[in-house]
Amino acid sequence: MFARVTSVALVGVDPRPVQVEVHVTNGRSVFAIVGLPDTAVREAKERVRAAFGSSGLRFPAGRVVVNLSPADLPKAGSAYDLPIALGLAAAIDRRHGPTTDVVALGELGLDGTLRPVRGGFGAALVGRRLGRRVLLPMEAAAEAGGLEGAEVFGTPTLRAALDAANGWQVPEPPGAPDDLPQGPDLAEVRGQLAARRALEVAGAGGHHILMSGPPGVGKTLLARCLPSLLPPLPSLELLEVALAWTAAGLPRLCRLDPPFRSPHHSATLPALIGGGSGVPVPGEVTLAHRGVLFLDELGEFPTPLLDALRQPIEDGRVVVARKGSTVTFPSEIQLVAATNPCPCGFHDDGEVPCVCASRAIDRYRARLSGPLLDRFDIRIRMNRVDHRLLSGPPGEPSGTIRTRVVAARKRQMARGGVNAKLERGAIDALDWTDSAVRLLDAAAESNRLSPRGWDRVRRVAVTIADLGESAVITDGHVGEALAYRVQ
Repeated sequence: MFARVTSVALVGVDPRPVQVEVHVTNGRSVFAIVGLPDTAVREAKERVRAAFGSSGLRFPAGRVVVNLSPADLPKAGSAYDLPIALGLAAAIDRRHGPTTDVVALGELGLDGTLRPVRGGFGAALVGRRLGRRVLLPMEAAAEAGGLEGAEVFGTPTLRAALDAANGWQVPEPPGAPDDLPQGPDLAEVRGQLAARRALEVAGAGGHHILMSGPPGVGKTLLARCLPSLLPPLPSLELLEVALAWTAAGLPRLCRLDPPFRSPHHSATLPALIGGGSGVPVPGEVTLAHRGVLFLDELGEFPTPLLDALRQPIEDGRVVVARKGSTVTFPSEIQLVAATNPCPCGFHDDGEVPCVCASRAIDRYRARLSGPLLDRFDIRIRMNRVDHRLLSGPPGEPSGTIRTRVVAARKRQMARGGVNAKLERGAIDALDWTDSAVRLLDAAAESNRLSPRGWDRVRRVAVTIADLGESAVITDGHVGEALAYRVQ
């Protein structure tokens, strides 16, 4: 007696089909699982045995062999419980459904209930690709139900999964995605006109931005406002984000806005970059893919952690090497960081005296290496706001600024991508005035700009021109871009 059920294994964020083959024969009672299973997969035999009894199903007394194919691909986690159970039920009784027509994923409780697992969205993607219905626990089905063209069934128990495999259950239609921006509105930020403008430029061109200043001036609030300025993600990028989140076991339900992640400075290297013991999982730079990674209190992050960010920022991907395998995670992020000028935060404040020794200030600033700082296109110093502005009228709302950002992004997309990532040839081909070129040359000759800095200033200048609906880049655009770079 033989049955086959399709399941899914995540290789990085890429879902790969796995054939769960179940073979039942007479003989001594044995339950073997082969195909590079880890401990959690091998323990499935006990969960399946108990779930069968709780669901009123007969467990075979003979020899059961489960093969997870391809056999050279490592299998990890408890997500193979459901496909093993479905295949076993079909192998001993064909009335339990055409299991070759389904893709299944889920952990079984001893009472036959189904519990959520990571990879639900990947299973829905594989099911859509193969033209098969997808059986998932209820929570995972809610996550994967937003994928257009996928027939996803949420099943609370093993019995319900068997009914769905036979086509006796109708899936509920997924909810409509929410395109409303998340996070606080920029109208909440009073004063700080220069920083508000810098944030708008950063959002329009996808530029990395570093804000420095004393505590309480609004650095964190400004950073959290950035998602409200960004346009909704197109369908292909939404798919990439959903795959990254499902690979980490996190739900991202009905959202069109770019992700926003803000790890604490005590995060470990695997938590930030990705990896971990066993099967590598995405880190914060991948969870922020196509969105914003915010590093608050940048000066408190350990130097090795910050230096490890340089390659993901530059390449847009993270490569995690393990013995015998290499996994690649996407990391196309917009980096936003905030830092105090010294450990106490009041260096050059003008109102509150700094209590830090000069050596402590030097040590604090030395954590931010030159190569890392050079990757910030925009650096803005924020000072205290006049208290009279705090009780004044609110600033320009995010919705108004978002309209300008979206219009600027459309101009950039017509060229081939956001200015921060655009090919250099496309930047060269734009119309630069002679005075703009002379101003750039003067800044480069004065040794205030590295070659990378010179290139980044040009990109920011183009973004400023896009916001002003100007087809020509002038010295005014370059001057503003230089003000964000040379401080």
